[in-house]
Amino acid sequence: MTTTVCRAASVALTGLEGTAIMVETAVSQQLPGMAIIGLPDTALAEAKLRVRTATAQVGLPLSDRFLTINLSPASLPKHGSGFDLAIALSALAASKHLPPHQLPGVAHLGELGLDGGLRRPAGLLPAVVAARSLGFDRVMVPASSGAEAALVPGIEVIAVPDLVSAVAWYRGELDAAALPGAAETALPPDEAPLDMSDIVGQPEAVEALVVAAAGRHHLSLLGPPGAGKTLLASRLPTILPDLTSDESLTASSISALGGVPLTRLVRRPPFEAPHHTASAVSIIGGGDSGGVRPGAITRACHGVLFLDEAPEFPRTVLDALRQPLESGRIEIHRARLRTVLPARVQLVLASNPCPCGNAGSPDTAQDCRCSPSTRVKYLQRISGPLNDRIDLRLTVRRVASVLQHESGTSGPSSIELRRRIAEARARAAERLRNTPWTVNSEVPGTWLRGRDARLTRADTSVLDRALARGSLTLRGYDRVLRVAWTIADLAGNRRPGRSEVARALVLRGGDAR
Repeated sequence: MTTTVCRAASVALTGLEGTAIMVETAVSQQLPGMAIIGLPDTALAEAKLRVRTATAQVGLPLSDRFLTINLSPASLPKHGSGFDLAIALSALAASKHLPPHQLPGVAHLGELGLDGGLRRPAGLLPAVVAARSLGFDRVMVPASSGAEAALVPGIEVIAVPDLVSAVAWYRGELDAAALPGAAETALPPDEAPLDMSDIVGQPEAVEALVVAAAGRHHLSLLGPPGAGKTLLASRLPTILPDLTSDESLTASSISALGGVPLTRLVRRPPFEAPHHTASAVSIIGGGDSGGVRPGAITRACHGVLFLDEAPEFPRTVLDALRQPLESGRIEIHRARLRTVLPARVQLVLASNPCPCGNAGSPDTAQDCRCSPSTRVKYLQRISGPLNDRIDLRLTVRRVASVLQHESGTSGPSSIELRRRIAEARARAAERLRNTPWTVNSEVPGTWLRGRDARLTRADTSVLDRALARGSLTLRGYDRVLRVAWTIADLAGNRRPGRSEVARALVLRGGDAR
């Protein structure tokens, strides 16, 4: 006797990567029962109790024979309760309560309550994004999460409040009303919004932030306590342009991994500022049998990762940043887990010149109490390879007290600077329109030194001398060129010249002679 196998589709997330899961249910001539196979975790293995109780509560009892439920591919570990809806519908189809032919074409995402109601599973938004990329045209989600799922364009959302409604839709008894477009709920305004005009007496630092924002360059701030390093770094996101559609969807998906439901897409660049006691896993990310946990560098994707008191971070944590700063992604490898998380961030480091903070500061009455060897060891906590990946190195001085009392001299606002930066990025995007890059920091050195973008020897002579002296690596050479192109974009110039290259070298902390 041939046993009919009923299938319903779902999506398994490993970080932001999705895999199509086919829930297969077959009825066998054994005593009543249910078994879930295919490497389920504890929460997923408990689905058999939730499904059997919920179906009985809503008047749709399962078959009085043994149900074998397989989660295919069986070799992939599955986590969480988001498969409940697919398991329940597959089991109900095998029990002759609904036609099975449409189930494989719809991705089902939802946790089942004992009363038959549906709840939002963790990571709903990235799961819907993954379902679209896997080729699904429809996704069925709890009604409470319909607006969140509708934020993803290009996929039809079927929002049902409970299991009875889901069964009715497949029977053709329920015409699910089309959800409105991805209407976004406006966030209440901040009580005290941050603005670049809050910065007093640091025009050079503000201009360096503009250059960093326009090209998405990494930045290092060195100065004594109270000089305004943290203030400057916290204002950097306010002058960054809004995220593009793809960047917004990526940032929103990362935010949704935390389990918080979203009512709107993330439009502004995120800002992460972990404490210097943070572990490597909390910064880089990690994973185990319970799933993938993105770190601060992933949560700050397309935004700013700010490490205040950078030399106080463990050396292993700082050095772990070197590879993702180059590749823009984090590869997590564990015994039974491998995934890639996005990590395209703008890094900002803030450091004191020594443990007491007064070394080389003529603007303070306090003398440095640190020995020369202590100062050297303190700054060497930021390794040479990591320091070589920093594009702009700015020394911040304390503001003279007289500047704090001047009136009518407020600096440019964040809106004004953001407009300048958006225009500079538009020039870069136009220049790079036939390439896979959009901002200057992404452009490889081979292209910068290639036929189309190569500068004259007269323009790069200062760089060539620095490279010949050994004061600049080839990576540093390319990074100075990227900054020079950004300076030219801000000035509205078609190409950088000798002055832009020299200024870029000075901003990197080199000698422009």
